[in-house]
Amino acid sequence: MNVNYKLDEIQKVAKKVTQEIDSNIILLSGEVGAGKTTLIKEILKILKVNDNVNSPTFSIINEYLSEDKKTIYHIDLYRIKNIDELHSIGLFEYLESNNLCFIEWGNMIENKIKASYNKFLIEKGDNIRSIKMVK
Repeated sequence: MNVNYKLDEIQKVAKKVTQEIDSNIILLSGEVGAGKTTLIKEILKILKVNDNVNSPTFSIINEYLSEDKKTIYHIDLYRIKNIDELHSIGLFEYLESNNLCFIEWGNMIENKIKASYNKFLIEKGDNIRSIKMVK
């Protein structure tokens, strides 16, 4: 999957990404302002999360419950400085929970994940974004 889009097309892109997900761990990478959180918000709408979805930049992990009572984690690793911090917040227990885990800045832990995962890279241009699934 490789899609170019404008921000007003984010719902369409979220549907495509959702269709590609085949793991409970989803890594999203891209520069600051690329649209990682915006995409996750749209995906969570598709997954029937009715809560107000916010960036977990400061809380690091936000937990949501879908209409069908499934727990979904939204994790932002931007502020994490070293691997020890990941252990202290219990990140790997979240990943092993079999609940959906959307992880912004997921490239930071890619080599530490033993389970299968999906990885998406978002690149930002002037008026366009590009998202591709990385195998």
